[in-house]
Amino acid sequence: MNTEELNQQFAIRDQLRFEAGVNGLTRAVIHNDASSAEVYLHGGHITAFHPHGQSPVLWMSNLAQFKPDKAIRGGVPIVWPWFGAHPTDSTKPQHGFARISEWNVAESSAPSNTESRLQLRMNSSPETEALWPHQFELSYTITVTESLSLKLTTRNTGTDAFEVGCALHSYFAIGDIARTTITGLDGRSYLDQLDGMQNKLQSGAVIIGDEVDRIYRDTEDECVVHDKAIDRDIHVAKSGSRSTVVWNPWISKAQRMSDFPDDGYRTMICVETTNAAEDIRTVNPGESHSIVQMISCHSSPSKTVN
Repeated sequence: MNTEELNQQFAIRDQLRFEAGVNGLTRAVIHNDASSAEVYLHGGHITAFHPHGQSPVLWMSNLAQFKPDKAIRGGVPIVWPWFGAHPTDSTKPQHGFARISEWNVAESSAPSNTESRLQLRMNSSPETEALWPHQFELSYTITVTESLSLKLTTRNTGTDAFEVGCALHSYFAIGDIARTTITGLDGRSYLDQLDGMQNKLQSGAVIIGDEVDRIYRDTEDECVVHDKAIDRDIHVAKSGSRSTVVWNPWISKAQRMSDFPDDGYRTMICVETTNAAEDIRTVNPGESHSIVQMISCHSSPSKTVN
């Protein structure tokens, strides 16, 4: 559908409309009495979430490539149906094909003046089956209130079971990485993807002082990003996930990525709700699996003045 057709069928007066975004890619613009958000149909990609009266919650690269064959850098990319490199074929897309596919709008609703919902959908096709030989229906429900709730549901519409790995690869905007910590992972083991997948143990809060790429294991806990630079805590709760990824490219990798600013590592951190490593899921015919991420923000306790 073009934007006119989308607006005729799914627009919600004073809350939701569709328009041409960067490079003409179609996006949904949501604005209600609690928050605003933007969602591109390319990749089902959320590029903005901004509760009224707060700073933007999601980090976006100013070098992001809004092209039909490229993933958008920043926001919330959807990793699906495999996490990382394809396990047997390195020529297939990193992190799967959902983030570089065009999604369809399935439903929209506004339960109240402070709540807007948009559901996107993608189904198997000859193009997807050439990359991943399974039949599926993938739906993505985005609920925008003073918080952001994301639900990604994989349904097996074929006759054979399949395994699926996925992630809601959230990039969070922070004031200063040197003044940011992450709690909720103390005592959890993690696979260090920068050290040959060595299994290590987290002790205390996560502090970023170098490149970090970790898969935390056997954890369903809420994580909190404590951003002391702007006195804000970002809470990341989840369900359907027993693994969490924390990622920051730091200096050298940031300089190597063409769609990432050299100093971008200072103002972002990824805390991802995932089905990764041994947390990949088997979905039997006719069954489904959902992964849910709930993002909310709160002001940090006031600093003590000496």
